[in-house]
Amino acid sequence: MTKPFRPGGRKGKLHRELGIPEGQKIPKARLKAAEHSSNPEVRRDAIRADTMEHWNHTGPHHHGHHGGRATGVIPRNHPASVHPGK
Repeated sequence: MTKPFRPGGRKGKLHRELGIPEGQKIPKARLKAAEHSSNPEVRRDAIRADTMEHWNHTGPHHHGHHGGRATGVIPRNHPASVHPGK
């Protein structure tokens, strides 16, 4: 039987690998340094963590009101919705 897909790996694994307590945020400089680690497992986990950081679309730079999901609908006031010649 195959294991269930876990996009984030095991919880707290990168914190343990870097020696940072789980309750603390990993500093950006430490994360970037870990992305170039000679240990392939640490490198992979750091790259994954950096990628997952961009998955949260509800922050202050979120554009839209759909919780980060694309709806496929172009708003009426969007330039792409304007039909030339009308």
